Amino acid sequence: MALRIIFMGTPEFAVPCLDILVKNGYDVAAVVTATDKWGGRGGKQLLQSAVKTYAVAQGIPVLQPDKLRDPQFLDALRSYRADLQIVVAFRMLPEAVWAMPPLGTFNLHGSLLPKYRGAAPINWAIMRGDALTGVSTFFLQHEIDTGDLLFQASLPIYPDESAGELHDRMMVLGAQTVLQTVRAIETSQITPLPQDHTQATTAPKLNPDNTHLTFDRPTADVYNQMRGLDPHPGAWAWLHAEKWKLYKGKPMVTPPLHPAGTIVTDSRTHFDVATADGYVRITELQIPGKRRMAVADFLNGWHRPEGELVFE
Repeated sequence: MALRIIFMGTPEFAVPCLDILVKNGYDVAAVVTATDKWGGRGGKQLLQSAVKTYAVAQGIPVLQPDKLRDPQFLDALRSYRADLQIVVAFRMLPEAVWAMPPLGTFNLHGSLLPKYRGAAPINWAIMRGDALTGVSTFFLQHEIDTGDLLFQASLPIYPDESAGELHDRMMVLGAQTVLQTVRAIETSQITPLPQDHTQATTAPKLNPDNTHLTFDRPTADVYNQMRGLDPHPGAWAWLHAEKWKLYKGKPMVTPPLHPAGTIVTDSRTHFDVATADGYVRITELQIPGKRRMAVADFLNGWHRPEGELVFE
């Protein structure tokens, strides 16, 4: 008897996981995703999630509950009589949802659990300078990202890789791991392994505080924060009460001749910022009211203020 699956996810990261199930002939009975949001230019366009766009194109029914405990949603979900639920980049589920199918609900997470439990594992792995990361599948239980592990797969983080680039590689690995997990559950070839909670670390949601770029730290730390927040939401710093975003650069570990945060530029070819032990040569940035651009283009039209410039 073929598995009936409910798939829950919202962003682009989840689409390859849904696609690989469809292409391998699994019965995806319905998709649960975020409600449509107003956005686009002027906020006048109703935007649907990447998962909904894919599901509609495949003719898969779509559920978009405001509240996951809503009795009408629970009844609708129950009506599909799913054997298994899969969660990829969705929301925290109440027990009434994750305990519903007889084979359980498993989640794909973008880290090697128990490392980087939380909302932003890809970003924090880079920001903390890791050389290795991966994906994990695990059965859901009450506490977030703490369930018994099913499968894990690792991949290296390249020294100059951004969060966006790593995200795209992990999408592929994640889809392969979801398929591996479904096949193992289908054939009763799983051995859930409890996580070692003593080794757990966190990957908290990104916010204005932990994306603020400060320069009184080693060059490597500054550089890792920049690439870990590229392309979204972007590492930022104040300059004359304006929020500048600094996306790409090159670390230069050399004895600094300027206080941390000082901008050193010839206004034509380079734009360096002093750190605790060197400089970061910025190559892509964004200033208020402008698009993201290469530093060469920025310098071409920049009217540099007089005096010393220091990021805060």
